[in-house]
Amino acid sequence: MQFDSLAFIAFFIAIVGLYWTVSSWVWRKNLLLLASYLFYAGWNPYFLPLLIVTSFLDWRLALLMAQAPSVRSRKAWLAAISVVNLSVLAYFKYANFLIDNTNALVAMVGLPPWGFQSSIALPIGISFYTFHSLSYCIDVYRGNVQPTRSWRDYLLYVAFFPQLVAGPIVRWTTMGHQIETPRPFRPDYLGLGVALMVVGLFQKIVLADGIFAPVADAHFGQASLESGLSAWVGALAFTGQIFCDFAGYTTCAIGAALALGFQLPVNFQAPYAALGFSDFWQRWHISLSSWLRDYLYIPLGGNRGHRIATARNLVLTMFLGGLWHGAAWTFVVWGLLHGVLLVAERLLTQLADFLGLSRLSVPRLRAVLGWLATFIAVVTAWVFFRAEDLSNAMTMVMAMYSAVPVSKEGLAVLSYEDGVAVLALGIIVVQQVVNRNRPLNDLLSAQPWPVVGVALGCMLLLISLSSGQTNAFIYFQF
Repeated sequence: MQFDSLAFIAFFIAIVGLYWTVSSWVWRKNLLLLASYLFYAGWNPYFLPLLIVTSFLDWRLALLMAQAPSVRSRKAWLAAISVVNLSVLAYFKYANFLIDNTNALVAMVGLPPWGFQSSIALPIGISFYTFHSLSYCIDVYRGNVQPTRSWRDYLLYVAFFPQLVAGPIVRWTTMGHQIETPRPFRPDYLGLGVALMVVGLFQKIVLADGIFAPVADAHFGQASLESGLSAWVGALAFTGQIFCDFAGYTTCAIGAALALGFQLPVNFQAPYAALGFSDFWQRWHISLSSWLRDYLYIPLGGNRGHRIATARNLVLTMFLGGLWHGAAWTFVVWGLLHGVLLVAERLLTQLADFLGLSRLSVPRLRAVLGWLATFIAVVTAWVFFRAEDLSNAMTMVMAMYSAVPVSKEGLAVLSYEDGVAVLALGIIVVQQVVNRNRPLNDLLSAQPWPVVGVALGCMLLLISLSSGQTNAFIYFQF
């Protein structure tokens, strides 16, 4: 069940109605756990046992780790938990990638083909719920949280259906007390939650699927690009699509959770208004970037060592972040590009401080130039995220930065839909620049309800008038 399906809407209305009818908090949690498993089984019931078994195993192993008498034994338990979780993730997500690349390498060096093929299906949401479990177990090891003795509460934490298949990646420090403490019924939460779901559906159905996706698909699918302008339009269209698709999902997730009395963290905060790449990763997929920072970058040494060590930690973290997104070289290159950009930003900042240029430059001009450079680099990197393969990505990038990116012939082949997509992205970027530090929840809450009602009514009208051709959320493949 996708958030933008009639089946989910019927499912959600039924669950919310039953949830707020039941008075016992224990039975409410039982209902949520059952609903979450039904929601997951709606995708592929054969992978439901994997979710249940791995969640229960992590809960039990975390309890044993907390009871271990020494640091050494706790480390052994954590190592076992990490091996189990990462092995399951690696098998389902990366086995096909490894086999395909091994076959290619064997063919390239001229050895006899070994003929081994595999088509392992990827359980939806496995990357997200694996990171949920790992963060909990690592926090228990560090002593940041006390392990819960309720297997039901832990299984609900991992499987909570609004954020199960595509995040946000929520930690036990955020969800634990909310699961353990009865959620009071608050009409304002219910109203805001429904409003957020409408906004999220508008982002997904009208913007991502209706305006941006057809343009991005058309330009990325060309056998040969007509011009550099065509490549830029395709890249800009995907820039809008990936934001509206993923932000649309998490907006729906936050809204659905809020309607049930739970508060999930903000996952996007005006990423296209970022002033630098470190700022971008504090605004884009915030739950993943903070996870990588706290559980990978800092344990590697963070920025506590010399410059080369810091650069290595940044590149390695972003490399693994890219690989987390998908088993393809395009995702690896995308992650490495962001790692290199983060290193370059750090070095340029240090050089400017050393030369005293940061004190001499005009702050507003520096902000504008910083935003423009960041936005152009982010758009360019998105090409590798979207492209079918590295060859297609390089063709797009070379066209984007060709000597004559704009020509009369190139302008002639652009369509009305291309112009609408670029205009829509421009409006989104302006809105993010104006409200770069105001979360969507706050923006909606600050408006008079008549204004919000009219806006939501217009969004619902546009949703109902959409073509009905929707795509699966992009991050479902991760």
